Amino acid sequence: DWVSARQVEFDRHAGHDRLRASTLTAPPPDLPMEDYEMQFGVGVIGATGFIGAPYRSEIRESKNDARIVALCARRRDRLEAAAREDGAELITHEWREVIEHPDVNLVVVATPDALHHEEVMACIEARKHLFCEKPVAANTEQAQEMATACRSAGLASYVPFWTRYVDVFVQAKEVVRSGALGQIRAVIYRWHNPRPASMPFTWRDDAELSSAGSIADVGSHAYDTMRWILGEEATRVLAHADVITPAKPDLGAIDLAEAIEWGQGHAASESEKTRKGTAFDFADIAFVFPSGIVGSLVLSHAPVLRKGLAPELEFHGTEASLAIDRIRSTLTIVRPDQDPEVLAKVPDPGFGNRFGKHVFPALRAQLAGETTEHPDLEDGLRVQMFTDAAARSARSGSWVRLAESTT
Repeated sequence: DWVSARQVEFDRHAGHDRLRASTLTAPPPDLPMEDYEMQFGVGVIGATGFIGAPYRSEIRESKNDARIVALCARRRDRLEAAAREDGAELITHEWREVIEHPDVNLVVVATPDALHHEEVMACIEARKHLFCEKPVAANTEQAQEMATACRSAGLASYVPFWTRYVDVFVQAKEVVRSGALGQIRAVIYRWHNPRPASMPFTWRDDAELSSAGSIADVGSHAYDTMRWILGEEATRVLAHADVITPAKPDLGAIDLAEAIEWGQGHAASESEKTRKGTAFDFADIAFVFPSGIVGSLVLSHAPVLRKGLAPELEFHGTEASLAIDRIRSTLTIVRPDQDPEVLAKVPDPGFGNRFGKHVFPALRAQLAGETTEHPDLEDGLRVQMFTDAAARSARSGSWVRLAESTT
């Protein structure tokens, strides 16, 4: 095909290996020139990891929207394979080279949480549009600076809070907003993402690289889902958090996909070198919304907290209660003095191509000045305010008010 047929050659530049391809002089034969000229030129930082690899696959499939230009990752063998898959003009271990590439106008930031701020601010300075993985930063101050700078520069941004696109949650939002539950008074949310008991240590277990462990990892999705459905921002939180998983095998710098695969095929051994995680893998967070809604959010990556025993999310109102069970794809309603009733069984077709269906349309809508419900850096900031407050509360053992935003 038009990608694999391109001539690939190695050269040396500034002391770093770079993989270049000959200049593309024509679009794929099935792509109209006018559509090709509207494509995003994408650079991916963290291109070959657990998150970056599937994102690249979806971008490759979206030929009318984008082409992959430049890739950055730390492992040379993976970079070379990725370049062959993507037809990338550049591979590098230096993320700034991706941002500086003249054909890149959209950068996907898929690196560990603590690295996002510097990379995103460099993108904004270079006037590149942004896709930034959540949590968007290490703390609220960084997230605030990123969101403000992006807005001031007039750049488009996207933060992947994918739960907004799960059909059972979309229908749940419609039920809540319809008033069928009456005035919402309480919310219960359980988000368990158990990892294999013998899974090795990764950067997600390291508090120096992970924003706040499970609080920021799955908690960011959970909080965004609640604020998106309710249309409110929490005002204060009280959290207990801990590391409840025993020390893990330490295999060095491996990514999450490798760690999960290894963990599924091995049992923990006393002879292996181990490392105790420092990032929270369990949290129980009480929260309050300004309308008086109270709630509890339980988050975990620990192997012993398994999902599927209870609905993931419950809304309790003055007229009825609603339970969302993502595993069984059901919405169940309970009215006073009545038995539970399955309100809807919602088929789950999966996400499909998230970039083609959501990301690229969202970015174009922003550039056209349209208002959408797609999440961006402003949403990333609001979520960071919640996860930061929860992490501070866990460390202090007291109620913490969410920081005020200047946006």
